[in-house]
Amino acid sequence: MALLHSLFALPFLLLSLQLHTSSCALLLSLRHHHNTLHQQRPMIHANQTNCALFVGTWVQDDSYPLYQSSNCPIIDPQFNCKLFGRPDSDYLRYRWRPLNCDLPRFNGVEFLLQMKGKTVMFVGDSLGRNQWQSLICMIYAAVPQTQTQLVRGEPLSTFRFLDYGVTISFYRAPYLVEIDVVQGKRILRLEEVDGNGDAWRSADVLSFNTGHWWDHQGSLQGWDYMELGGKYYQDMDRLAALERGIKTWANWVDSNIDSSRTKVFFLGISPSHTNPNEWNSGVTAGLTTKNCYGETTPIISTGTAYPGVYPEQMRVVDMVIREMSNPAYLLDITMLSAFRKDAHPSIYSGDLNPQQRANPTYSADCSHWCLPGLPDTWNELFYTTLFY
Repeated sequence: MALLHSLFALPFLLLSLQLHTSSCALLLSLRHHHNTLHQQRPMIHANQTNCALFVGTWVQDDSYPLYQSSNCPIIDPQFNCKLFGRPDSDYLRYRWRPLNCDLPRFNGVEFLLQMKGKTVMFVGDSLGRNQWQSLICMIYAAVPQTQTQLVRGEPLSTFRFLDYGVTISFYRAPYLVEIDVVQGKRILRLEEVDGNGDAWRSADVLSFNTGHWWDHQGSLQGWDYMELGGKYYQDMDRLAALERGIKTWANWVDSNIDSSRTKVFFLGISPSHTNPNEWNSGVTAGLTTKNCYGETTPIISTGTAYPGVYPEQMRVVDMVIREMSNPAYLLDITMLSAFRKDAHPSIYSGDLNPQQRANPTYSADCSHWCLPGLPDTWNELFYTTLFY
């Protein structure tokens, strides 16, 4: 009854919205966290074998890619760069080499045998879907004759390797926390997971991600109001909102997931490449594009220095995960992905019409990634941390 009362009372609450950037004590406290974290260097993580998996270099390797897009049954047009006319292919022939070790070669048959009868679920936004489809392609390349089943739905889509009883799922939840519609208004509830979590509990491996949707403005913004502490806001500090939302997710995981049965991962913030000044040392003379369009080679790695501006969202993610009772494994792909300005769909996305392709300055997709491509490396790291 309290919930129904709050829903019917919403119009009156909205009349008294405070259109400021969250002056409450909690958000001021979160801002203090961000100011402190801003002084820290990017976090460097290593697995239990003391191999710094997420620090290293990209090396050319003609044994890549691990599959061909034409042979994978699931790639969305948004990620299918070859199908939609990308002319170059060097971006496909890079392998991630960690600083002091080599990654094991991905083995799709081994993955299926290790996960026989189990479910892997990716939860998050379209970058999580990017990784989900990549993993399916990588496995399918090893067993192209096996029986499969694809069921697309909203919010849950599943791909099953029937001969092995393995299910690879994607659950769309771009904020991880609850968003619902009340009297035509989208309410992002920063302190609730609610029904989303019911579908997550049964998975044997969970991989979460969020990030990009928290920054969307204007027509791309996915909510009309945020709810925090029983109050409604038209806007607030976006990092503070992200932190509150991820803390809600972290508390849900700590309270609802048995870490002895279910392995939990969190995909680091995937960087975008919309500002060529970040990889041209501030030199603008002679630049012909304003984003990733036309980029065909990675940024040259310079040790542990992050190329460009390190995402503040990543500092928040790292801090919240460190505070969990049973921390998720942070698949820290942010730095290694930042070097790959060449790996985005750009104008070679099936989501763009001819007019948009003709105007790359405004239409190029520099957030998602081509398949085959960079998410395959995310999954090589996922495979390594899962089984080695």
